[in-house]
Amino acid sequence: MHSNEAKVPMSRPDVGIPVYVAAGVQVILAPNPGAMTHWGTNSYIVGNKSVAVVDPGPADASHLAALMKAIGAREVSHILVTHAHADHSAGAAALSNKTGAPVVGFGLPDEGRRKVMQHLAEAGDLGGGEGLDAGFSPDQLVRDGDLIDGADWSIEVLHLPGHFAGHLGFQFGETLFSGDHVMDWSSSIVSPPDGHIGDFLASCHKVIRRNPSRCLTGHGAPLPAPRGRLEWLVEHRLAREAQILDALAETGLTAQQIVSRVYSDIPETVRPAAARNVLAHLIDLWERSLIEAIPHIHQNAVFRLI
Repeated sequence: MHSNEAKVPMSRPDVGIPVYVAAGVQVILAPNPGAMTHWGTNSYIVGNKSVAVVDPGPADASHLAALMKAIGAREVSHILVTHAHADHSAGAAALSNKTGAPVVGFGLPDEGRRKVMQHLAEAGDLGGGEGLDAGFSPDQLVRDGDLIDGADWSIEVLHLPGHFAGHLGFQFGETLFSGDHVMDWSSSIVSPPDGHIGDFLASCHKVIRRNPSRCLTGHGAPLPAPRGRLEWLVEHRLAREAQILDALAETGLTAQQIVSRVYSDIPETVRPAAARNVLAHLIDLWERSLIEAIPHIHQNAVFRLI
């Protein structure tokens, strides 16, 4: 039996134990907690007859076994992947092999990258690519506005780049599976070449306009009434941009030097992530011709106002 009753967990759920978080939606927590994954990755099962799995999570045998147990005798019609970071996508191939369901995604891991990002990545001047699932290759490609139908459910695909160029959201009624785009416990990292600040802000506004009643996130608890959180994310990024421009008002600085000024109160453990966010802001400002990069645009350049 699979109840439709939604029992939203307000604290960390047990690893591997399915819990209903919305009508027709179960979450199974993967055993991969960490600084960037919080409690671990949330994998979701949608539907009661044939089902879709959203973000099958890491390549972990125990998590695959937990998913298969929760699915039970139900058919899996689709495996939906929000983005090709290994904590979300690496388990897709094994689950597909077990169930015969196609893996659905935006494309190969670098699909949708801005030209400047792809150029810098190919030149070896950017670093980044943290957690990239380089082998991810979906069976079925989808784009913004596509519909995916099951026996008793329908999901609309939203392209939500910013955290990742090929990042997708999946709208299920009033619920949005938001991946790593918005979460309640942390602001999303925007790390080049996969992350882009301008795209991130545009995606925030896109979700604000849709105004879903809840976001089921890639990590952490469900996020009810997410509009306020999304508006805060926009304000937070614009405030960071203003801080970076202020830091560059007197002299040219590297991304690391800006981190020391703008993020002076954060622990050393999260400074690398902060440096990637700063670099994303700097690339965005450079694209908008507000700053210049000396001698050229790369992660160790000196940036100054034009």
